[in-house]
Amino acid sequence: MGHEVAAADLSVTVTNVANARGKVLVAVCTAETFLRAGCPYSAAEPAWPGSVTVVVRRVPPGTYAVQAFHDENQNLDIDRNFFGLPEEGIGFSNDAPMRFGPPSYGDAALAVAEPVTRTALKLRYLVER
Repeated sequence: MGHEVAAADLSVTVTNVANARGKVLVAVCTAETFLRAGCPYSAAEPAWPGSVTVVVRRVPPGTYAVQAFHDENQNLDIDRNFFGLPEEGIGFSNDAPMRFGPPSYGDAALAVAEPVTRTALKLRYLVER
């Protein structure tokens, strides 16, 4: 019998979704990839006002930070205004605070374990809509 690599499903309930446009994207990031492109695990679900649950499958157990955003125009990028503020809703695991910019990896870090880890985070819309 082959040795199966350990993997977990990470179920992320994203709350405060503003509307049904586009998708809610969730990325599960290592310390090296947090707040950058290239997070190794991700998934998306159609947006829906209120809350959307996104399940990221086959994540090796460990510590990660989760970043989510409401990709209303489905360009797979966080649109920013002239001042660099995200124009689409964003959120982080542990509802890590965004005091003067994005949170630290440590504030957002959470442990993922087999078979399923569940967490929730709230989207924040920083620009008046």
